[in-house]
Amino acid sequence: MKTARAARLMIVTTLCAGLAACGGAGDRNRTAKEPEREMKIQDLFRQTENPSATVGVNKYLWNASLQVLNFLPVQTVDPFTGVIQTGYGTPPGGGRSYRATIQVSDPALDARSLRLSLQGAGGSTVEPGTVRAVEDAILTRARQLRIQDGRF
Repeated sequence: MKTARAARLMIVTTLCAGLAACGGAGDRNRTAKEPEREMKIQDLFRQTENPSATVGVNKYLWNASLQVLNFLPVQTVDPFTGVIQTGYGTPPGGGRSYRATIQVSDPALDARSLRLSLQGAGGSTVEPGTVRAVEDAILTRARQLRIQDGRF
């Protein structure tokens, strides 16, 4: 029994040591001429020569969703999958709290690219008319943002 436990401990220690030895290789290969650049979330929406650093979601729908639902605290964002999850918040002039999950699934500025899920306090359902009104507000704001950019 003690031999098996000692053998497992030895294997785990060896694996951990091997994994630790792999770290830091990226720093040795970097030359002094390459300045390290910090990437911001806005940089993902700009066209770059590296296609793996771009996002396949519509930037106008993304920004409009954040602007229309700015009263909700953002919990998580994933621009690569196009998902925004918020916490509970009460709209200005409203008495009921909501939380939202938004998914922007396509680079096209289209209603089919936007999926919105609203929940009331305690996970209660929200009337379809309310969800539709919020979707319309997001789409309208996205169109306004596109017009402001000069892209009709």
